[in-house]
Amino acid sequence: MSLQDGLKGIVEDSLLDRVPKRFDYIGDVAVISIPPELEAYRRDIAEKLVSMRGNTRAVLNKVGRLEGEHRVAGFELLLGDSTETVHRENGYAYRLDVRKVFFNPRLYWERGRVVAKVIPSENVLIPFCGVGPFVLPAAGKGAEVLAIELNPDACACLRENIRLNRLDEKITVVQGDAEEVFRQLEPGISMPEQGFDRAIVPTPYGMDRALGEVVRLVKTGGSIHFYTFKAEDQLPGLIEEYEKMGLKVEFYRRSGNVAPGISRWAFDLVKK
Repeated sequence: MSLQDGLKGIVEDSLLDRVPKRFDYIGDVAVISIPPELEAYRRDIAEKLVSMRGNTRAVLNKVGRLEGEHRVAGFELLLGDSTETVHRENGYAYRLDVRKVFFNPRLYWERGRVVAKVIPSENVLIPFCGVGPFVLPAAGKGAEVLAIELNPDACACLRENIRLNRLDEKITVVQGDAEEVFRQLEPGISMPEQGFDRAIVPTPYGMDRALGEVVRLVKTGGSIHFYTFKAEDQLPGLIEEYEKMGLKVEFYRRSGNVAPGISRWAFDLVKK
């Protein structure tokens, strides 16, 4: 049963088409974005979300977009008293507070696709790593991972998740601005002598410039999984730009829409 169907007889018929068709469950926390027209029905919507999935402890209404250097959205707690949860994905457990860190459960398939390419013993660079949804499974496959994250709350969660999943020996965590950290990395000292075998870069909106530094840190023949936010008609020019940077585009795919006409695109690149 859809949320819209579940609210028939509760929300007046003329407003039913405004009921969101998409919402998320992060662990036992439900996250939805309720339009202003349904303000009076917030409690009803929250209770219906709980009834649709019995282990739900809290419901959040997303009232603000991702903002600030820590990539945290604004939320209103509609039901429950805590937004701390444990989310399970691709065989790993992630402890997080939904109000303090960025986590998108809709990307679980894409994360699984990329991590399936990781080879044991690789050295993998993952900036903008959040609470670790790329980090843990890459380390779980036997890679040595350097994980970089600016948000101190996300870093604290990442360290706890590393402990929780028993991957302490495979992951180095650096809290800081990725671009600043990139400038401090030196071959043979803080990174592999020949460069990283692979980089996974879940780039925040507007941070495409990070790719230039990542290319410098990856060895020739190494792989880069890069995420960018673009309109589809921008892709030919983007592919040409990547080629000029010495990168071969092996594959790309749309990985979710983020605004009218703007999608998240996943690129699999190889440094030539």
